[in-house]
Amino acid sequence: MIRNKNWISGAGIVVVLLLVSGASDAQEKRVIKLPGTEALPFSDGVIAGNTLYLAGQEGTDDKGKLASGGISAETQAALANIERVVKSAGFELKDIVSVTVYLADIHEFGDMNKVYKSVMPDPKPARATVQVAALVNNARIEISAIAVKQK
Repeated sequence: MIRNKNWISGAGIVVVLLLVSGASDAQEKRVIKLPGTEALPFSDGVIAGNTLYLAGQEGTDDKGKLASGGISAETQAALANIERVVKSAGFELKDIVSVTVYLADIHEFGDMNKVYKSVMPDPKPARATVQVAALVNNARIEISAIAVKQK
């Protein structure tokens, strides 16, 4: 017996969003792997229809080393990695519709936000920012995104 009616309506919204975004078993998927990430157990991006789902990107260089200089440098590098995935997939930063920012320390939000505002084009995508207990490689930030290419 379902007692929480809000759960039912919430589940309906999820189904609608999946259908609207074009997610379907019959749909062909294309995987994006950046050079140097071939051995990792995930894709940097997956294209399904006109939607690109980007894996979380840390503020690392081509060799996987974290950018030095704190949250601002790591944010700049993470966004550069996002842009590399987006362009490799044939999309542009302006196609990004949703972003999730994971911070190891929420007190660094302001410094992250300054860099983010300078890089992401207007109109800015929808965004959630959360603090997490820890990130891989002792990173200070990880950013994931969803982009939709207009047909």
